[in-house]
Amino acid sequence: MRKKIIAWTATVLGGMVLLMVILYLSTPIGEMIVKGILTGLIFHPQAYSALFPANSSELMLDKIKLPPGFRIEVYAGHIEGARSLALSVKGTVFVGTRAEGAVYAVVDRDKDFRADEVITIAKGLNMPNGVAIRDGALYVAEVSRVLRFDGIDNRLTNPPQPIIIYADFPQDTYHGWKFIAFGPDGKLYVPIGAPCNICNRGDPYASITRMDPDGTGFEIFARGIRNTVGFDWHPVTKELWFTDNGRDWLGDDKPPDELNRAPQPGIHFGFPFCHGNSIPDPEFGGKACRLYQSQEIELGPHVAALGMRFYTGKMFPAEYRGNIFIAEHGSWNRTIPIGYRITLVTVKENRAVKYEVFAKGWRHEAVTWGRPVDLLVLPDGSLLVSDDKAGAIYRISYHKER
Repeated sequence: MRKKIIAWTATVLGGMVLLMVILYLSTPIGEMIVKGILTGLIFHPQAYSALFPANSSELMLDKIKLPPGFRIEVYAGHIEGARSLALSVKGTVFVGTRAEGAVYAVVDRDKDFRADEVITIAKGLNMPNGVAIRDGALYVAEVSRVLRFDGIDNRLTNPPQPIIIYADFPQDTYHGWKFIAFGPDGKLYVPIGAPCNICNRGDPYASITRMDPDGTGFEIFARGIRNTVGFDWHPVTKELWFTDNGRDWLGDDKPPDELNRAPQPGIHFGFPFCHGNSIPDPEFGGKACRLYQSQEIELGPHVAALGMRFYTGKMFPAEYRGNIFIAEHGSWNRTIPIGYRITLVTVKENRAVKYEVFAKGWRHEAVTWGRPVDLLVLPDGSLLVSDDKAGAIYRISYHKER
């Protein structure tokens, strides 16, 4: 009798475990695991090394390769999960995170370009990736809402209770973290990523939206955008430019990530029907790719192009001014990983004409020790780079060689 009970119990438990596995494999993450097994990628451990945190005490800045005259140094260390960056009028650098659920303020009191203090502004938030500053207030984007911390520069150690200005974004965490920024029109731009690798969920997914600073006037600005985690406006034309991450599981070398330009609202950039300029989706294709807005320039496949900034400073040589720096977080699902670098896109007559590597070395000899996320041009013209794997912010400066 006892053996029958044990056998029955084992059968029930085994059935429950099997059911749980089946249910898990039907989730987006489970589906990606299945894809990894079918493609063989899951058996390439190199592809996954970038997903694990690094020790910020082991920063390998001596491995970073830059053009002559440029220098990279630590601006702030021990900032777990450092991602999006925003600068206040008083010079405070605000930092968003993803899994860490925290927002930080980095203070450089003596203006020596090294942080004197890192202050936690908020914690326990839902993927507070996006940060932006307007009229002395800090805006923070969670997955489904945007918060505002008024008068934040004067209350770093005693932050006010946040005001919820908008709380109607979808609650999907898949591509649910958000980069935010205020445009030249004074509106807050907020993307809503596709909640999948590839799907067609309709509005408001796969879009960039915008709203007034108080959360009113919500509208969709652009569609057909799988997942953008970085955008900026051309300093002269004031047009929106943005990076977009290409879909997975079409192979190591396609589709490309994209740099796009939206000269006016209402444009559709092709997702999920087309990728790049001319790659129909195997499942959702069928319409001519020429029906959608073509990209400005193709970026590397699976490089995870995130933060981008037009260079508006004067420290760097003249040939860098008005061009675009892009933080490439690095591939997680490619047999031979690429990215983990800063690239430069040359812009002439409001068109992207060249794409090249500016700084590399965050992946060295098959070891990924850092992953660039966002960029920020400081008033002196130097460039900040956040790194969520190493938990640090770097400063790139230029010193003319004699």
